[in-house]
Amino acid sequence: MFRPWFSALAIALIGLGAAHAQATEVAGVKFDQQIQLNGAPLQLNGAGVRYKAIFKVYAAGLYLTRKAATPEAVMAATGPRRLNIVMLRDIDANELGKLFTRGMEQNASREDFVKSIPGTIKMGEIFAAKKKLASGESFQVDWVPGQGTYILVNGKPMAEPIKEPEFYTSLIKIWLGHHPADATLKDALLGKEKDRAANS
Repeated sequence: MFRPWFSALAIALIGLGAAHAQATEVAGVKFDQQIQLNGAPLQLNGAGVRYKAIFKVYAAGLYLTRKAATPEAVMAATGPRRLNIVMLRDIDANELGKLFTRGMEQNASREDFVKSIPGTIKMGEIFAAKKKLASGESFQVDWVPGQGTYILVNGKPMAEPIKEPEFYTSLIKIWLGHHPADATLKDALLGKEKDRAANS
């Protein structure tokens, strides 16, 4: 007479386990396998850790409408995209903004970088106003077709969208360009290999 109750409990526990499995953990940070952005379902393309020397700086997860294994496929992807970054140590936000600007300049064509300058200035202002990103805080780079690039801090939009598509292209190349911030992270975001910190 207790079997139906136990069966229901077993089904509930299986469902809970399945839901728990819907997240990928990287360096203690959990990235959901699926999210919604601007009404579109996105899936986790890959996730990894940005290292500076031996130190973990942040964990990052790339979300697309469908899987992409190359930077070119990411750029050609239709629909919204998100790069979610979670800090693993405290960092000066203004310094991070400068590093991003340098990374954009190293990876973008001169023409694209020039067109992205207004957006780069706006991004610098956002990080300068934030002053510090503490361990556990996050920021997101969202691309929404027809609107532009949103920069969010802890899930909150910090400014109007940056409309120039060249800005988004230049920004995402910090991680996916020919001179990425971290080659291991680039491969992880493209789903090519398991990040060395995934189980640390």
